[in-house]
Amino acid sequence: FAPTDDVSTQVSLDELYAQADVISIHTVLTDETRHMINAEALRKMKPNAVLVNASRGPVVDEKALYDALSSGTIFAAGLDVFELEPIGKDHPLATLPNVVLAPHIASASLSTRGGMVDIAADNLTQALQGQTMKNTLTPDVTPRAPRQTNADS
Repeated sequence: FAPTDDVSTQVSLDELYAQADVISIHTVLTDETRHMINAEALRKMKPNAVLVNASRGPVVDEKALYDALSSGTIFAAGLDVFELEPIGKDHPLATLPNVVLAPHIASASLSTRGGMVDIAADNLTQALQGQTMKNTLTPDVTPRAPRQTNADS
C-alpha cells in the first residue's frame, strides 16, 4: 500500500528490516505471512532492532527468533501471540531476559467486553426485526424477521 500522508515512505521489506529500530507486526495469517519473520529476515535486521508481534503467532518462526535473540542478532522482542497457545512456562523464549511475553488479551477489559455484548445484542435485535445489522460483513443481505405463529399470539 502506498502511503497516504506526507511523512511516510514506502520501502521494501528488506529495506524495512535493515532500517527499522522497532518492527511491530500487525498482519493476518496467510500462507504468504506464515513465518514471514524467519532466520533470513532476522539476519537482515539491525542488532539493536526490537521485534513486536501483535498479529498471529505463526507469522514469526519462534525457533529462528530464539536463535536471533540469544545470539544478539537482534536486541529484543515483545510477543503477545505465539505459534502454540497458551505458551508454556518452559518455552525457550520464556527463558530469555530480552523478551517480554504477554497474553493476547486486548479485548479482555470489562468495558471492551461490555461493548462487545452491546454490539451483539444490537445486531440480534436488528436481525430479528428484519433490519440490516450495523456490524455485518454482508451489508447487502437483509435478515428476514421470524414468522409469527399461532403460539406467538
